[in-house]
Amino acid sequence: MTKNKNKNPSKELPLGFVDRQEKELLVRDFIISNIKEIMIKYGFQYLETPSFEYSDSIGKFLPDKERPDEGVFSFKDENNWLSLRYDLTAPLARYVAKNYLEIQKPFKRYQLGTVWRNEKPGPGRFREFLQFDADFVGTKSLQADAELCVMISEILEKCGLTKSEYIVKISSRKITEELFKKIDLKENQQKLTTLRALDKIDRLGWDGVKELLGAGRKDKSGDFTIGANLKSKDIETIEETLKKKTPETEDLIEIFKIFKDYNFNNFEFDPSIIRGLEYYTGAIFEVNLKFDITNKKGQVIQFGSIGGGGRYDNLVNNFGNFDAAATGISIGLDRLVYALMQKKKFKIKQSKPIVICVFEKNSFKEYIKIQTILRKAGISVEIYPGDNKLKKQMEYANKIKSPAVILYGEDEIKSGKPTLRNLKSGKEQSIKINQLVNEIKKII
Repeated sequence: MTKNKNKNPSKELPLGFVDRQEKELLVRDFIISNIKEIMIKYGFQYLETPSFEYSDSIGKFLPDKERPDEGVFSFKDENNWLSLRYDLTAPLARYVAKNYLEIQKPFKRYQLGTVWRNEKPGPGRFREFLQFDADFVGTKSLQADAELCVMISEILEKCGLTKSEYIVKISSRKITEELFKKIDLKENQQKLTTLRALDKIDRLGWDGVKELLGAGRKDKSGDFTIGANLKSKDIETIEETLKKKTPETEDLIEIFKIFKDYNFNNFEFDPSIIRGLEYYTGAIFEVNLKFDITNKKGQVIQFGSIGGGGRYDNLVNNFGNFDAAATGISIGLDRLVYALMQKKKFKIKQSKPIVICVFEKNSFKEYIKIQTILRKAGISVEIYPGDNKLKKQMEYANKIKSPAVILYGEDEIKSGKPTLRNLKSGKEQSIKINQLVNEIKKII
């Protein structure tokens, strides 16, 4: 890359990336704390895997060409291609294979981590986002699949949603397997293209998906996506099958019986739920929010999916001959945070510091004395971090929404009584240093 010394670097972010401010991050921390509490209650272990994996370990979106850049962000390190993880499931499969003899089976793990997707960004679709995963590895019991759905509903309700505001939609890959046999669809790449097209039913509707199942589709930007090139009669068969309302597969019938034992009824059978990843082998689920929000264009829309998952019994086998049937669920935390902030007001306290104004640099010892007393009492406080006049210091305190300032000039130091100014009421009071903590706690 040639560097132009006369050109300033761009202050703009690449498409699909976003800066996140304190309020959103505090809401996210609140959600994460609830997730961790429930994960402990359900007996899951906390795991962290690296952001980078060998590209061939990720598996998804790695075409047979020189640079594996379709869907993932990659670079070459000596002789190997490395990629930022696309999800948290493939790294889990690699971890299980590497530690297969040491870990207990079934292995229940949860993880919170950033994932990256080198895909076309759009409204609410980012190239970098925080994801939560919970998985059972080493069990074929459908009790695990059922419990994941029950667990995710408990998380959503713990975060403030009611049963009427979300739904867990569930289907099975066995439905599409039978469907592909029925229309004699055998070629693997064509199957994958078909699955990815069907995964967009919720977003594009059947008309848009039919284009993707056929010759292809041009979106509003003019970009063209090559279709699966299925015959018209086969597309009709797919639509007819995926609009059925009654489950016919054994795995779903058993899961629904377990739901009944849990008294869990906030689910819906929906055969149009596909999940675009090819590694699913059985039950699949999607978590949808049912309430309306206003998007950045001012349009009222239903929020839709915030995540999902399903059974993937063969993924760990990619790393060798391992008996490690698995099932898991994922939630896009940034999407969940955005939805919850649209839906309800969070009473999350944003701690803003008391500002000690600076009158004389020679008085820093006195300022530090007050700062130390307040910090020991658990009060957020700072000495004004600059060398501006008092007017600018007051502007700073108001800009950061400080609850109060402490004025400690020459006269106040002589009397031993700093002035505490409440920035909400404008009220001032001259008080002894040993009374500051109690008076400030009345304000914050």
